[in-house]
This record gives sequence, C-alpha cells and structure tokens, in this order.
Amino acid sequence: MKGRITNQLGEILIDTDVIAKYAGSTAVECFGIVGMAAVSMKDGLVKLLKKESLTRGINVTVNNNMLTIDFHVIVSYGVSISAVSENLIQNVKYKVEEFTGLEIGKINIFVEGVRVID
Repeated sequence: MKGRITNQLGEILIDTDVIAKYAGSTAVECFGIVGMAAVSMKDGLVKLLKKESLTRGINVTVNNNMLTIDFHVIVSYGVSISAVSENLIQNVKYKVEEFTGLEIGKINIFVEGVRVID
C-alpha cells in the first residue's frame, strides 16, 4: 500500500520503497548505527548491507495513512543501545514526517548485531 495525501489540487501517492530509502539514509547518519542488516532466515546469518541496498533492512507498512517502520540495524560496540535507539527514533520520526507529510504510528528497532569500528 502507498502513502496517500489528498489536497485541493489532487492526490499524492508515496511508494513505501521511497519512504524506506529516505528512512534508511536518515538512520545511517545517526551516531552509533553502523548500518542496516539483512538476516538470512535459512542460515540465521546477519549481513551488513551496503548503502545501495539500505531498503532491504527496512520494512515500511502503511495503514490508514499511519506509517510503521521496522529497522534491522547493526550498532557500534560500546554504545548504549537504548540511547542509540531513542536517537534513531527521534531523528527518523521528525525527518520522515517532514519529508512525506504522513504521520508515523510506530518505529520498531531490531538490533541484529554489534560491530567494532576501527
């Protein structure tokens, strides 16, 4: 389903892939986030995604013009996961709502791994 905004001039439809890409680029700018993760269900392996495939670690659903965004992330070693998560939620909520004009109902963060940064 796509995000839908109706105004006096017509209708605007926003694809969930566009929202996911914007949310992913916002997320990797946050302190403590190494990147998005892709989880292989058959192996149970977690793989760090490159910038070109950020949307694979993000799932966006639209229900009654309310967004739900699921992030699968890898965090830096030694940082507070709760502080990083709260920072991620605040940044993504503000920027995505400003970008799309749609309200975010829920942001779920799944920490899939920890990585030491050189």
